[in-house]
Parts: sequence; structure tokens; C-alpha cells
Amino acid sequence: MASHLHFGEEDFLNCRFAVSPLWETQDAVRTLRRPDRQGYHVPWLRRIRTAAAGLDLAPLWLLMPRRGHSPDWLGAPPIGPAATFEEEIAAVRAADPEAAREDTARSLACTPGALASERGRAWLADPVRMVRELADALEVAWRVLVEPEWPRLRALLEADVAFHSRRLAEAGLGTLLTELDTRLSWDGRTLTLPGGVYERRLGGRGLVLMPSVFCWPDVITGFDPPWQPTLVYPARGVGGLWAEPGARTPEALVRLLGRNRAAVLAALDDPASTTALAHRLDLAASSVSSHLTVLRESGLLTSRRYGHQVLYERTPLGMALASGG
Repeated sequence: MASHLHFGEEDFLNCRFAVSPLWETQDAVRTLRRPDRQGYHVPWLRRIRTAAAGLDLAPLWLLMPRRGHSPDWLGAPPIGPAATFEEEIAAVRAADPEAAREDTARSLACTPGALASERGRAWLADPVRMVRELADALEVAWRVLVEPEWPRLRALLEADVAFHSRRLAEAGLGTLLTELDTRLSWDGRTLTLPGGVYERRLGGRGLVLMPSVFCWPDVITGFDPPWQPTLVYPARGVGGLWAEPGARTPEALVRLLGRNRAAVLAALDDPASTTALAHRLDLAASSVSSHLTVLRESGLLTSRRYGHQVLYERTPLGMALASGG
């Protein structure tokens, strides 16, 4: 069994990247119930354990079957690489209640007993209230589980988009697609992912490529309209996302550059902005900005604008110093 995404001529011109805080919120909730997804995220799980214990996530979990359909209305299609949670949750709240009812019933049918449960029956009897309750639950989950870490997560996701956008320009779409994950294969017209029985012709709409922190180790497709055909894949660098700065800063580099400046250089495994580095290293943004200027002027970093941010990344000399090579 496999999932197939079939490209036409126009689809090659309409592929794009997206970052979705709403998706990350849903997948953070899902990760709390999925031990197979928790390996890289143990430090995050420890940090949010007490806060998560105070949340009622049962309504959201009921619509997240291990195998089967999750409601598309509850995860509105990603807007683009700079969408805010507020924009995305507004789209959820604006869902058509009757369409949401039908979509929810399909999802409930994937969990034995869910359709006949008190909560399931109440939702289907009053879809307007259902939309409101589930949107509220998602917003609370965002505030507690994801928003405090969003600068760190967004930096990693934007760095992934920047890296793969460059690979798209360098190597072309076919090479890029197979580099996103080793399970993906490409024959020039069809992208294939083992598992599932999903089949979709893109029909000129292209493909949305969406990196995700919490989807690891899964690669996900199978989205139905109104979603544009979409592929969700694990973001680059997720394995080091929660590492503490001191754990990745070589002592020799500290002696050469000083602790904070060495930490800034060592933290740039992937491109990042001043704000993201300040949050990651628990330093003042002004201090990080000063260190970045010195490192760039010394030939250890380069910078480029990506959207509304300036991203910094190591030069070959900076890479050699950071790795001790």
C-alpha cells in the first residue's frame, strides 16, 4: 500500500512552503498521547507536565484516531509561511457547522464507541456549539503548550523553509522532494509515500510543503479539499531543538571567543534570527545582536533577509570553528 500524489504541468509552478502554528498545536496535543513521537521532545514534556495536567484534552484526543480520519475543518488549510495562530484559529471558528458535523461524524466513526458516546451525540446534535467548544480547546492548548516555545519552534521551521528553498533553487523539485525524507520516492510525475491508500491528482494546485516539529517521525499526506494537496514532514534539526546551550558549546571555542559569543556561534546549526537566538540562549536580544555583528565582521557568519526577518548562518570558517575541525 502507498499514497500517491500525481503532478501535472502546472503543478510544478505552484508548489510552496507553509508554517502553521495551528498544526503544531494539534500535533503537540497528539504527541502527549503518542510515546513513539516523544523521544526528541522529552525536555519539552518535562517543562509542560504540570501545565498539561490541568488541561482537558479529551475532546481533542477523541478526534485524533491512531488510524483513520481527523477532521479537516479543525485544522484549517495553512495560510503561508508567516501565518499567526490568531489568523488560523479564526478560520476554524468560521467553519460551516453542517460541514463540520459531517466531517466530525466521519472521524468519530474511526474510534469504537465514539459516535454513540455522550460527547459525540452532543456534538452532532449541536454543531454550532461543537465548533465553538473545540476551537476554544485548541486555543487553550496553544496558550499552554506551544505559545511559550513558539519563538524557538518558529525559528527552526523558518530555517527549514530557508534551507529547502535554497535546495529547490540549486537542485530542482524532484531532488528536493526525495531529500525531505528517505521514505519518499519520485518518478518525475508522481510522489509516492509508503503506507496508506491515498491517491490525489494535484490538478494545477501544486503541493504545499510544510515542515513540522511535532509530526516526527511521521510523514503525512492525505488531506482532502478545501486543503490544497499538502505534505507534512519532520523539520531539519528537530533532534537538537531542546538541547541546552552549554551542551553544544565546545570548551575550546569558549576559551577563544568567550562563553556567550561561542554559544551564539554554536547555536547556529541552522539559520536563525536575533530574536530566536536570544530566546534559545536566554540572552538579551541586544547582546545577541552585538555578538552576531562581531561574528559576521570576523567572517564566521553571513546574513540574509527572509521575509520580515534577517537570518544568520555560519560560513565554512564558522562551521569549522564550531565543530572543532
